Amino acid sequence: MTATGRRAELAGVAALTLGALALFVTAPTYPNYDAYYHLVWGRELLDGVTPTFEAYKAPTQHPLEIAVAAVLGAVLGADADRAFVLIAVLSLVWLAWAVYRLGARVLGPWPGLAAAFFAASSFSLLLLAARGYRDVPFLALVFWAAVRVVEAPAPAAPVPPPLARPPGRDLHVAGLLVLAGLLRPEAWILAGLFALWRRSAWLLAAAAAAPLIWAGVDLAVTGDPLRSLTGTSELAEDLGRERGIAKVPGAFVTFVFDALRPPVAIAAVAGLVAAWRMLGWRRLVVPLALLLSGVVTFVGTGVAGLSILPRYLTVPTVALCLFAGYAVAGFTTLPAGRLRRLWTYGAVVVLAGGLVFAVARLHVVDRLTAELAFIDGTHRDLEAILHTPEVRAGMACGPLTFPNYRLVPDARWMLDLPADRVGSRSARRRPYGAAIFVVGRKALRRHGFADGASPLTNVPDPGFERAVRRGRFVAYVSCP
Repeated sequence: MTATGRRAELAGVAALTLGALALFVTAPTYPNYDAYYHLVWGRELLDGVTPTFEAYKAPTQHPLEIAVAAVLGAVLGADADRAFVLIAVLSLVWLAWAVYRLGARVLGPWPGLAAAFFAASSFSLLLLAARGYRDVPFLALVFWAAVRVVEAPAPAAPVPPPLARPPGRDLHVAGLLVLAGLLRPEAWILAGLFALWRRSAWLLAAAAAAPLIWAGVDLAVTGDPLRSLTGTSELAEDLGRERGIAKVPGAFVTFVFDALRPPVAIAAVAGLVAAWRMLGWRRLVVPLALLLSGVVTFVGTGVAGLSILPRYLTVPTVALCLFAGYAVAGFTTLPAGRLRRLWTYGAVVVLAGGLVFAVARLHVVDRLTAELAFIDGTHRDLEAILHTPEVRAGMACGPLTFPNYRLVPDARWMLDLPADRVGSRSARRRPYGAAIFVVGRKALRRHGFADGASPLTNVPDPGFERAVRRGRFVAYVSCP
């Protein structure tokens, strides 16, 4: 890459970063359920308390997320939740940068730029970033590892023996995949494939580090090294989520089309075929490894009986953005001639169709804006009611309870309370204390009702009297 091209790349990344920071400040959002639990667990570690992995409906623990939560909690205190979101938002910028670098190296600069645009503009990824999901930092780590692989200089000597120390670039790739493997287990497969490809016992040992650390944390906290696997499967069954291998094929197509949008998904299939024919599979080995490993992992979730969720397809979805980029901009890599002209006309047709689709889907922007406002408003309403004198008085008589598990970690974080002081009425009804109820159609649908919980938990029990309302929440109190 020329110096001018490098400066243009860095200027683009700087502009994206500034835009992301501006959105973070002007449209504040807060973490999701899983992230708030990890913040709580990080605080428990700082307090010298065993993390409550086995709390009612608690999510699966992810070691690196807990470590980051503990560090943020130690440095920022109560503001650590917003820092979680900031990390995810900036990670989306870093992911787009990595997709560009990977695409530019393998497919060409303009296909790489188009691929980065498709990834960064995905509604699914934008929403994951806005809620502080671990998936976005995970993707950034995985795709930067892929960048390091494709940008490695061609070896000047035969492959070293398995016990030889691998070069620094390979260790860097392994380190990135180990970190990614402490956020999501999909990286375990990628790390293992990389070690086998490089024929290195050192890298194979590094690939084993993430699952061993994960199992070690489970063993130390719960006494069961497989708690994350068994607990995730049990939670999926309790919540009635789709599971099983029979659900995988239909879910795969649905999730990919929803995440990429139909025009981009169709372009990705066309781009994959074109890239295979024009460049050969050897040139595409890294993007194909990302795509196929993600598919294998998704199928594995069905075989293992885990929940079949769209988030489990994020790696292959972003990998498909690379091929979509090649479909719309691959002609720029061809010499002048008939094929380039035909491809250019086809790309114009595809882009025109995509533009029509985008105009027809402009309401998605309103949906995203409304969702961000709802998240912010719900957080502020909850914080306001939890700090009212009425709720404080009720909590002096008994625990704080919610209709179900959805807002339990949020409240535990806001009030810095242990598990026995904040609970869910879907798990156990309490005769005394402060009971929070949800009002409003969207708030009820999002927080008042939950899979596996009776809707009657959003109805006050006898003996509870209405005390105070703040926005979307009403508190009832009962004291002996």
